[in-house]
Amino acid sequence: MSRSVETGSVLSPVTADDVDLAVRLAVGILRDAPPEGWGGKAGSLEWDCWETVEHLADDLFYYAVQLGPQSPPLDTHVPFVLSQKRPDGPANFLFADRDAGPAGLVQVLEAGGALLVAMVRTTPPRVRAHHAAGVSDPEGFAAMGVVETLVHMHDVAEGFGLAWTPPSALCSRVLARLFPEAPGGADPWLTLLWATGRAELPGHPRLTTWRWASTPRS
Repeated sequence: MSRSVETGSVLSPVTADDVDLAVRLAVGILRDAPPEGWGGKAGSLEWDCWETVEHLADDLFYYAVQLGPQSPPLDTHVPFVLSQKRPDGPANFLFADRDAGPAGLVQVLEAGGALLVAMVRTTPPRVRAHHAAGVSDPEGFAAMGVVETLVHMHDVAEGFGLAWTPPSALCSRVLARLFPEAPGGADPWLTLLWATGRAELPGHPRLTTWRWASTPRS
């Protein structure tokens, strides 16, 4: 169990259902995105909205496959080829087919999310796998997938001019799992945006660098 950064109370662990919820909410927003906005900048990122969603799908895929081998590597990632489409674009293991359009990109996101949901749901909690921020467990990869989904959808929603406010309870669970030192007392969604360098909190300026703690919790 983790402790809430907001109240100090014990929270339920982050689960495959949380990943499923985050991805379903993201897909619901993206299906309403105007078709002409995909090439626009995604919030404060240097990537456009297409690249950001593509990167998110890649993140979910990456977290899923880390848990896949019978003996997951602990010192590096599963060796899929990492590449970039342009020098300042995201480095991904996979890319969506541009000819399939936004609907195809959203399907790629759904597929990546489904893979992570399945792997978190079926991988024993004792399993450990590599992540650059610390060797993690299935709950950790679920939490990382949720954070990637919530904050990158914030970026994309800003780019499209759409509203995006995920559930507070979901934000609280991933904050407790990945950002245990985050200040308490503020709105969990705003705190998550602060913890990922996207907003200020009262008494806490916007972060210029940030890192989560992906190692398992006791």
